[in-house]
Amino acid sequence: MSLEKFKVALQYCTPQHTLSRIVGSLAASKNKFISQTFIKQFARAFNIDLSEAQIENFAEFKSFNEFFTRALKPDARPIDFTENVLVSPVDGEVSQAAKINQDSLIQAKGHDYSLTTLLGGDEENARPFQNGEFTTIYLSPSDYHRIHMPCDGTLTKMIYVPGKLFSVNQATTRNVPGLFARNERLVCFFDTEFGEMAMVLVGAMIVASIETVWAGNITPPAGSRSFTWHYSGKDQISLKKGQEMGRFKLGSTVILAMPENTVEFDHYFKAEAKVKLGESIATISTVTGA
Repeated sequence: MSLEKFKVALQYCTPQHTLSRIVGSLAASKNKFISQTFIKQFARAFNIDLSEAQIENFAEFKSFNEFFTRALKPDARPIDFTENVLVSPVDGEVSQAAKINQDSLIQAKGHDYSLTTLLGGDEENARPFQNGEFTTIYLSPSDYHRIHMPCDGTLTKMIYVPGKLFSVNQATTRNVPGLFARNERLVCFFDTEFGEMAMVLVGAMIVASIETVWAGNITPPAGSRSFTWHYSGKDQISLKKGQEMGRFKLGSTVILAMPENTVEFDHYFKAEAKVKLGESIATISTVTGA
């Protein structure tokens, strides 16, 4: 067994949720000794530069979570507001940018997984995206960890899907079948100018929680129950391109799914490409008037 496969195998016997909740409690601590110890060690390990952040002094962060989800200066990530342009929702590395084959998405070479399962197991939720386009963007520990809208959108539904908490780095992606459809995740459905868009925020090992601007922390309950929230009428939530929609408290991955023949990815937006929030990733080719 290779070292990579051995490291992945260890994750199967690690108490993923317990470890993640313990780390989450420490990350939320406002005890100065705990928070500054974590912040300094993390900053040293990942060579963190605060020159783009609104707070440029490590000592001013009250908790590790506040440091990790730090806001950027207003001009740090210019948003491409060109008409019919879809922008990256995050800083990260492109894992995949490809066509959905009926109900199948590419995870890595030799590994596909189910769109229906990813979106919570309901075929009706997956049907609008069959044969459409999708992209998977991985956020490394050193990346900016707030998530923004790739286009204007109106939230219609949100689903919390319980699951495992495997790491989502390249090694695990290559070796854990159906990784993104197995991990804990939050699925957000938006009405957009080109039709429905699914935005999936995937949890991972030691990701304490996923937060949205409209619901705050999504605190996963114990057990295996899925939860669904519907938004309409007075509960309707509309967000503009570039507006923050959520954040990861440690880790992880964002997956976008769009309907067939609605977007065309830019030629440079492909696997292993680095991308910044607000940069163009695709041209919107179909406007529905939704």
